[in-house]
Amino acid sequence: MTTDQMKTDQTTAEQVTAEQVTAAVARMRRGFASNRTRGLEWRLEQLRSIVRLLDEREEEIAAALADDLGRNKAEAWFGDIASTRGEAVFAIKHLRRWMRRQRQSLSVIHYPGSAWMQFEPLGVVLIIGPWNYPVYLTLSPLVAALSAGNCAALKPSELAPATSALLARVVPEYLDSDAVAVVEGGASVTQDLLSRGFDHALFTGGTDIGKKIMAGAAPTLTPVTLELGGKSPAIVAQDADLDVVARRIAWVKLLNSGQTCIAPDYVLADSRIRDRLVDKIVAQIREFEQESSVDGRRIVNRRQFDRLASYLDKTQGRIVLGGRATESSLSIEPTVIVDPHPEDAVMQEEIFGPILPVLSYETLDEAIAFVNARPKPLAGYYFTKSGSVQKRLVDDIPCGGVVINHIAMHCLVPQLPFGGVGASGIGAYHGRWGFEALSHRKSVLKKTFRPDIRLIYPPYTDRAMKIMRKIF
Repeated sequence: MTTDQMKTDQTTAEQVTAEQVTAAVARMRRGFASNRTRGLEWRLEQLRSIVRLLDEREEEIAAALADDLGRNKAEAWFGDIASTRGEAVFAIKHLRRWMRRQRQSLSVIHYPGSAWMQFEPLGVVLIIGPWNYPVYLTLSPLVAALSAGNCAALKPSELAPATSALLARVVPEYLDSDAVAVVEGGASVTQDLLSRGFDHALFTGGTDIGKKIMAGAAPTLTPVTLELGGKSPAIVAQDADLDVVARRIAWVKLLNSGQTCIAPDYVLADSRIRDRLVDKIVAQIREFEQESSVDGRRIVNRRQFDRLASYLDKTQGRIVLGGRATESSLSIEPTVIVDPHPEDAVMQEEIFGPILPVLSYETLDEAIAFVNARPKPLAGYYFTKSGSVQKRLVDDIPCGGVVINHIAMHCLVPQLPFGGVGASGIGAYHGRWGFEALSHRKSVLKKTFRPDIRLIYPPYTDRAMKIMRKIF
């Protein structure tokens, strides 16, 4: 993602005062101290309310996303509403089981006794949302926080002001206002919140800002989950079904104008099929865009538009589709660049826009080495029918997650943890993984009063030491 997450020069979201932040945090701490968030029924009630919010306010959410991002209703539903709703419904279905104690076995020396783990709420959690999917990536972490029995402060992105204002208005209408607060504002508000010493902070955004979040959390030893980004590759082998590959790559690359952290950032295609794949991707994008009445895909703000336009101006690659940037509408045509130089900015920085570089490789070793020479990506997408090639790519390329023969779908599977590795993130959530990430795993060992073996207490005789060395 981009470093605009915390910029304030373009924000129109209401900037709250320090006193309002203090009051909101104090209210949530009192709410957590009341112990009502610990029970199953309270948690289920909040999760059901999130589902109801999404169902009843779908039109308002879509309108806010259109205002902020120029997104159509179909993409708003798929990217922000259905995805969030799926997380909440899955949690409702499984929460009772997640909350159960987990019995653990004991070695013989600890008998008689029993052991278990139980999951307890952390307390008050801070969720810092991004602008690109401002409902899904704010409320989906909230599902995890409430499932775990926490209170939560939501800090929506100031770069999606209409959605931020909507969340600030409707969240208190649906959720326990003593447990969930929406705090609007820019970078200074985020840093003020971090200085309060939350029990956990979850941030979704760019790697550079992730470093600032981690630094801001360090003085209070606030644990962090960082969902960041990176240049996620799509590797296409010779045996792949190119029609399907082209359709899936083009579809996800164009979602939200390419402003998706798990969009394919570039394509590495076997040299024997590279040109055919490029032709099919170009044809597929044209088909998807044929009913569009605008000059391109809208970019969130001028800063990002200028960055993407500079990629088009400076690339050494061959632009085979698109390439036009329209300043008046802040839009970039869906663009395919063939053979950009590896040192081009478009190949050095996360693109986060509707620009797709396509390169070729001669051997699988070459493709793997190309990816591994760069920071670990958030996702890897591998298209091949060969089980051995699939295994090789999965095993040899470190990344946050993998999808074989599709793009980005792992994000919509709550049975799988979602997160990055290295520069692409710290920690993971979704489904049970989110519940556990925002819970404390308390270990409990239960012993009896008898027998009380005397030899483990001092003074230690030689005989006692010999026996203990055998049994411990």
